[in-house]
Amino acid sequence: MARIPKSKMSHLSYEELVHDGNTSSVDGWDFSWFEGRATEERPSWGYAKAMSNRMGKASAGLDLQTGGGEVLNTVEKFPPLMAATESWPPNLALASKRLGARGIVVIADRDQPPLPFANEVFDLVVSRHPIAVCWDQIYRVLRPGGTYFAQHVGHRSGFEVSEFFIGPQPDNMIRSPDTARAEAQAAGLEVVQLKFERTKMEFFDVGAVIHYLRKIIWLVPDFSVEKYADKLKGMHEYIQTHGSFVAYSSRFLIEARKPLA
Repeated sequence: MARIPKSKMSHLSYEELVHDGNTSSVDGWDFSWFEGRATEERPSWGYAKAMSNRMGKASAGLDLQTGGGEVLNTVEKFPPLMAATESWPPNLALASKRLGARGIVVIADRDQPPLPFANEVFDLVVSRHPIAVCWDQIYRVLRPGGTYFAQHVGHRSGFEVSEFFIGPQPDNMIRSPDTARAEAQAAGLEVVQLKFERTKMEFFDVGAVIHYLRKIIWLVPDFSVEKYADKLKGMHEYIQTHGSFVAYSSRFLIEARKPLA
């Protein structure tokens, strides 16, 4: 017997779920919208807390690609010098409002080199789920002995969702932890910590899937409700039958240090 869907929106019709997922705001990296509609396990290392502890001991910190500033805003004590970057205008506005209230400068940056900072300014550079990582630039702005501490999205993250809509995808190892280690070392950094985990995601209604694909745009780059109407109907029927759609995210924690000499 099929499970009863867990979604708090299960009383809505298919058309209402599609409309809700397609019209809700996807600005920022606040995922509270998914409460009661989708879940994702968190990696065991607890990035936000670990990052906050490091910030409390730093003298100059930088958060790259801060999104709406949601994660950085969880830091309890900021260093005397603190800055953040963001490229997407809606996120930039959110971050500027949220972090500006705490005295943090948020700088518009295109996520392309060079970073808009002088050499050897920061003793701690952090990032959560960066789209692109410019290791040479991270090395340049770090002080000798400084640290890059970040949580990255790994290879084949959420591919079960991608492949439902667009078929089998190549195993892109560009985002693998081994690739990150090699690139960090090539830039002159010493990798002192590297952890990898795959964690379970579960979607309980098709509206949550739509919202997710609109937010994580690289999973199905040409996604639209109109173009994938048949697939969405199939997804809805699958969830109605099985109670949820399960996928797996991949995350890795990397800590790299700039040598003193």
